[in-house]
Amino acid sequence: EHGGEVVAQGTYEDILKHPDSLTGAYLSGRLKVPVPKQRRKGSGKAIQILGAREHNLKNIDVAIPLGRLVCITGVSGSGKSTLMIEILYKALARELNRAKTKPGDHDAIKGTEYIDKIVNIDQSPIGRTPRSNPGTYTKLFDHIRDLFSDLPESKIRGYDKSRFSFNVKGGRCEACRGHGQLEIEMQFLPDVFVPCDVCHGDRYNRETLQVRFKGESNIADVLDMTIDTAMEVFEAFPAMMRSLKTLQDVGLGYIRIGQPSTTLSGGEAQRIKLSRELSKRSTGSTLYVLDEPSVGLHAADVHKLIEVLQRLVDEGNTVLIIEHNLDIIKVSDYIIDMGPEGGDAGGEVIAVGLPEEICKTPQSSTGEYLKSYLKQNHS
Repeated sequence: EHGGEVVAQGTYEDILKHPDSLTGAYLSGRLKVPVPKQRRKGSGKAIQILGAREHNLKNIDVAIPLGRLVCITGVSGSGKSTLMIEILYKALARELNRAKTKPGDHDAIKGTEYIDKIVNIDQSPIGRTPRSNPGTYTKLFDHIRDLFSDLPESKIRGYDKSRFSFNVKGGRCEACRGHGQLEIEMQFLPDVFVPCDVCHGDRYNRETLQVRFKGESNIADVLDMTIDTAMEVFEAFPAMMRSLKTLQDVGLGYIRIGQPSTTLSGGEAQRIKLSRELSKRSTGSTLYVLDEPSVGLHAADVHKLIEVLQRLVDEGNTVLIIEHNLDIIKVSDYIIDMGPEGGDAGGEVIAVGLPEEICKTPQSSTGEYLKSYLKQNHS
């Protein structure tokens, strides 16, 4: 909706000076992610990983303070993902979420009684078929179907909630089985998708589409709305506004409620997952793990991502991130720096503490780069 135009072009200097270029604004320093005035102290409790020795880890003990934004840093191959995903996530997912995961080699993990669940928010798709979309993933579509089934026209016709689902028989278009498109198999070539010639991409049959909200929008129109538009249309419905507001807060106001998950980028999928977590009632005892969430994101998207992560921590949760992006590293409350190199020369904890303390550690590569970055951009 708001993209598809060339905002600026030219030399590096031209982009820096261009008033409408977000890229130029972040490169020139007109826009920047602020350094927090205060770092969180956390809850005083911690999760301790003892004797971690999977892959290249050198039998290390690591404490992860709870109630803070914690960043695991270090060069590629230093053992960050092994520590966070292979050992911590897989062990806690098995213990707390009853997942059938096999954690990496370690002695013990202490302090698990302080958290109630662990959630891994990655950039994998929110669904593997066009049926999955932001509306279904965030449970927003359940509220929309409830609304349509309560309309007077639905009551007269005897339509219930299932009538407005495109996954079951009844209300969906049977020619395309609610896909909105038909798959044509091509020999020796990739399959081709064409719009359904019966429903023309609306997914529903004619009778279902005759039920309209406020005499204007039918269920297909609602699925085609952007999040920003839906915020205005459904402002009188608190349950729907909660999901819509969190999607807007993570910077996804431009996506459509029924946009197929196969058309979403990795960064968009990750932010939809974050929005679902934000819209849940917080227990304040959840551990979120993210492996390099800034990969492939623009500086403006990284800024939004940081704001969302800070919100999760403000609710009492703990966010643990593996990251190379200095904007995310500088806003963290606590850093665990690994190294000193990759592979066999890695697997050790080089330094732990506040970003300012890491900057003063001479043997930390992260500290060296963070120090010059802060001096250049925030002095």
